Amino acid sequence: GQFKMAAAGPENIGQEDKNSTNGDFFQNGLKSSPSIQDVDLHDEENEKEPLASSPRRSPTNGEDNNKNKSRRGSRKPFHVPDIGNGRTAELDSNSTLATYSRYRYYSRLAPPHDDRMRIPDHIVPASLFYPPIFIDTSKKQGSLITIFSIWNTMMGTSLLSMPWALGQAGFILGLVIMVVMAGITLYTCYRVIKSVDGVDQEGEVLEFSDVCRHYLGRWGEGCSVFFSLSALLGAMIVYWVLMTNFLYNVVGFAYENVHLAGNETSSTEVLCPNSTIPPTWNLSGIFHESTPANDIFHDPTPDSDQFHQIWERVKTVPFFLIILVFPLLNFKSPTFFTKFNALGTVSVVYLLVFVSVKAGQWGINMDFSHTGKGMYVAEASAYFPILTGILALAFFIHNGVVAICRNQKHPENNGRDLTIAYICVMMTYLVVGAIFYASFPKDKNCIEDNLLNNFSNTDTMAFVARAFLLFQMWTVFPLLIYIFRLQFMHTLFGSTYPSFFHVFFLNLVLVAVCVLFARFLPHIGTIIRFSGAFCGLAYIFTLPCLVHLVRLKQAGRLTWPNTAIHVFIMLLGLANFAGQVFFLNKT
Repeated sequence: GQFKMAAAGPENIGQEDKNSTNGDFFQNGLKSSPSIQDVDLHDEENEKEPLASSPRRSPTNGEDNNKNKSRRGSRKPFHVPDIGNGRTAELDSNSTLATYSRYRYYSRLAPPHDDRMRIPDHIVPASLFYPPIFIDTSKKQGSLITIFSIWNTMMGTSLLSMPWALGQAGFILGLVIMVVMAGITLYTCYRVIKSVDGVDQEGEVLEFSDVCRHYLGRWGEGCSVFFSLSALLGAMIVYWVLMTNFLYNVVGFAYENVHLAGNETSSTEVLCPNSTIPPTWNLSGIFHESTPANDIFHDPTPDSDQFHQIWERVKTVPFFLIILVFPLLNFKSPTFFTKFNALGTVSVVYLLVFVSVKAGQWGINMDFSHTGKGMYVAEASAYFPILTGILALAFFIHNGVVAICRNQKHPENNGRDLTIAYICVMMTYLVVGAIFYASFPKDKNCIEDNLLNNFSNTDTMAFVARAFLLFQMWTVFPLLIYIFRLQFMHTLFGSTYPSFFHVFFLNLVLVAVCVLFARFLPHIGTIIRFSGAFCGLAYIFTLPCLVHLVRLKQAGRLTWPNTAIHVFIMLLGLANFAGQVFFLNKT
């Protein structure tokens, strides 16, 4: 969701791509070398035993021997579970089995200190992008699965903010901006995919950061990793704020049905939190205390007052959430949580149904003539950068698209499939944003940055949406932490799990950041737009364009029109981020 993962999978590593020199190397090696099946995949003793010709057998290098054995012995894809006594479970497919065998076989032929054929521990499996029912055991998928995987990965929390963001830009201008932003992000995402072609001759490209290192140097790789981690952190913060909101309302729904029977809000009633209790501003208007209307329950009894002193959406629930989430964050393998990937698709479908049902009940409520009926709809607004910031994260898949498209049966169709996927994503955002905004029966300024906040906690359909999304985010949040940890720990310590203390401390810091935002800035619209504009500045607008320009220059095909167009795109990214700062107080 904004489950935008920087990833490529071990199951993809070393796959026989006809366009890849690595693939040719594997095929040619098989013609003149002993059979790969001769290497026993699950024999840990054989795996750690060095070749007879290896210098690691030297009795004078005992300490180095142990280090090399340990290093070589860890040459397993990280998603192969440990079943104790140094043994591993069976691999999940013949393709993964063969890939692992090739790595072990060719790593033995390499010099002892040559790590080029070592299976990397920090790579996220591409299967995390696919719902389990679409995972092909052959590790090659057709265009339909590729399109669906891109759509499913991009769909996320931005969907809940789309009606609010559309209203900030004005209805007509907002629709135009959605189409334009989809086109720009599609183009730069396509540039990310094509940039891999020029690096394949030097080995398997694992992710876009490898491309940035090749063309831009270490600073390019550092920037790509940093902004990728920033996008993950932004997604974690948004998830925590939403989980806090959903948990508060789900428990409130249960409390009212048990203790306050007969005093529920009708299912068609909508709320206008902004007009109920005005906020108190401080710290330049960003951090403020407010009590939305759906935070107010209907019972004035002492028992109710005591309940709401303990169960308060901003002050206490973010801390209660720690009890539910933190125990799940210190695991070594994400296998269990990947089984719930399909819930993302179901949640999007339910939101589409939810919005359609509500719109059918309300009808169309729009007035462009400003007659004073409270339904006035602005055609355009100076606050349109708020929408562009949110769309930057809504259309962000640049750090995971290489992994998804690498599994294509027909890579020549990547451009077509990516275009279709972006059109589907854009249409989903348009349907939810435009239909909810056009049909909302009260003043359009009442629309919240989380559209579910416009419904009472006793609204049955809203309750189902909150409960379902709460469970889905509860299973996805550990995956976000896991992916962040893989890249962060590997970058700093060269290991994805240096120790339990390292992992525990990192998880503690990340959760503390999320809790602080849920406590003092519980506005997902503001968080999404700043996160999208900041990460998009580098990963959407700048790095793909810079890499493309360097490629053209190296090929001798760089022209002034090409330079001007791509510099203009980079300036758009800078202007997008500046716009978020300019409208700092707009929440």
